[in-house]
Amino acid sequence: QVQLVESGGGLVQAGGSLRLSCAASGRAFITYAMGWFRQAPGKEREFVSAISRWSGGNTYYADSVKGRFTISRDNAKNTVYLQMNNLKPEDTAVYYCAARLGPPVVVTTGYDYWGQGTQVTVSS
Repeated sequence: QVQLVESGGGLVQAGGSLRLSCAASGRAFITYAMGWFRQAPGKEREFVSAISRWSGGNTYYADSVKGRFTISRDNAKNTVYLQMNNLKPEDTAVYYCAARLGPPVVVTTGYDYWGQGTQVTVSS
């Protein structure tokens, strides 16, 4: 069992930056691939980024955030991060982190555990 708690969301102007954190409880965090997803009002939840388990040597990004967002993990702190730079109004959404045993995937159905989400609002 893994519990996930996101933090770091907020209101920022376009072009600004935020860093989201997702703290995981429970053992064996290192064995979980971690993902970030987001959901805007009236839209389906969509993939943002993912990082492989263990050392996190493999990372994946949606085309819409590639070059602006960076995912990383600190296994000593049981935490995964999402550094978001050059934010745009279309990045406004509730951001969720998720965990799964095995390699990372880009679909919501592939993840076993989810956080409660953190709101990110980007003003123009």
